[in-house]
Amino acid sequence: MRENKLYANPKKCVFCAPEIPVLGCYVSKDGVRADPEKISSIRSWPTPKNQTELRQWLGLANNLHKYTKDYAGLVQPMSSLLKMDVAWDWRPEHQDVFDAVKKSIASAPVMMLSDTSRPFHVVCNAI
Repeated sequence: MRENKLYANPKKCVFCAPEIPVLGCYVSKDGVRADPEKISSIRSWPTPKNQTELRQWLGLANNLHKYTKDYAGLVQPMSSLLKMDVAWDWRPEHQDVFDAVKKSIASAPVMMLSDTSRPFHVVCNAI
């Protein structure tokens, strides 16, 4: 590391920990799981009353989107309320989606780490 001018601060290092926080998730030998504090915040968030509150909640929920199947498709009805030319009109279908996302994130699975002894593909959508 020193050859490449990379240095570790021992005071900030964690060694032999069973689990470590990394970028808002917890990583262990079993895989990657969502931060329980973020899950709790999402679950306890009240129903949004305006675009600002919805934007705040979607911003938080988006941090854990990888734990919800078809997250973008699921939140689309709520996202449409954020358009400039759309009046705020929270309907039962928005509440259903809001509750479904909360439920999905609350039951977030542990994401398994890749088995590097087996072949796998990395797909990138960048050009």
